[in-house]
Amino acid sequence: MERFAEKSGAPFLFYAATGASPTADLERLSRDAQSSSLPLANLLSAARPASWDAAFDVLAATLPDDRASVVVMDEVPYLMDGEGAFEGMLQRAWDRVLETKPVLLVLIGSDLSMMEALNNYGRPFHQRGREMVLGPLNPAEVGQMLGLDPAAAFDAALITGGLPLICTEWTHGAGMWDFLHAALSDPVSALLVSAERSLAAEFPQSVQARSVLSAIGSGERTFANIARAAGGIGATPLQRSLEILADKRVIVAELPVSLHPSKDRRYRVADPYLRFWLKFLDPAMAEIERGRGDLTLSRIRESWTSWRGRAVEPLVREALARLLPDANLPAAPAIGGYWTRTNDVEIDIIGADRAPIAKELLFVGSVKWLENSPFDRHDLAALLRHRAALTPDPVPVVAVSRSGIDCSGLDGAYGPADLISAWST
Repeated sequence: MERFAEKSGAPFLFYAATGASPTADLERLSRDAQSSSLPLANLLSAARPASWDAAFDVLAATLPDDRASVVVMDEVPYLMDGEGAFEGMLQRAWDRVLETKPVLLVLIGSDLSMMEALNNYGRPFHQRGREMVLGPLNPAEVGQMLGLDPAAAFDAALITGGLPLICTEWTHGAGMWDFLHAALSDPVSALLVSAERSLAAEFPQSVQARSVLSAIGSGERTFANIARAAGGIGATPLQRSLEILADKRVIVAELPVSLHPSKDRRYRVADPYLRFWLKFLDPAMAEIERGRGDLTLSRIRESWTSWRGRAVEPLVREALARLLPDANLPAAPAIGGYWTRTNDVEIDIIGADRAPIAKELLFVGSVKWLENSPFDRHDLAALLRHRAALTPDPVPVVAVSRSGIDCSGLDGAYGPADLISAWST
């Protein structure tokens, strides 16, 4: 965003809150004003305001009346509190002075739930801003940026999460293992430190939520298993932590998509990069910092195929939701998965008219994401058995395979190139 402000050609101020304390954040505003290109920014740097009310008054005085300017406030959730004091002062400043100036005021925050709350009904700043969610790079964009073929682009998307800062460390055209070798040799690489910084900002005081997140990131998906992996946490505090994590969009709580209700809820980390970091990198930080990233890389190699097979499923479902309808399958308003409590029946892809309790199942499918093993008749037979456990109807069957199809009898089949096109069209 700072680069955007620079390239706009307009005078601008870029301010980033730290959350250290209200006094420290106001002092940071004065320091950031020293590098601002606003014509009268020296007023703000010299004033050293003691409150945000005063800070906004001085800021308004620094903004030109005869030309456009840009003010960017980053990490806004650090400034917000339960009483809405900052929001109230911002609202008063906007209504009283800032709205009349030719200024673009940009408020940024990585905590999506808090940024959404800023514009909610009943909050002081309601209807005064326009929301824009900037997501990470999608798999097609990752592949284009890094010069990778479709299959490799999905691998890169699972590792980097599409975060530009991490992608910029990936040498154009380099293989996944070359990138990981380089990143794990540098204890301050973006791959290693980005997640830690993000979590420190999201959960500065919630050690419990962090423990629960680590349990989910390690691969635990059910309530009971998460409780056990998080140190035997009680049901009530665990539920509270799960609600916090879900509210912040850090985890996703999913129910099986079927014709009948189910209470078998499963949890997963929403961001692919954070999922990768929690599984492989967070537990290995000590050895990476002492120069033994090679040990970490060996463990990743050992577990990569099995971890990737499940991690890629949300991206596959998203791609299908974008691709359909096509010549083989109808559009599916809901695409999820199906499982039983004992996992004796698991179906990777369920297309339905709605979720989680569907009126009509539109298709079922299996994901086989292996390097040199195509989807074959044995995989199809397993999918048909699981379909029969779900419904007696001859619902269309679909295969998604990294290495091609080696059987007949499918109603639809998709490979990496087909899926990547979902974001390219």
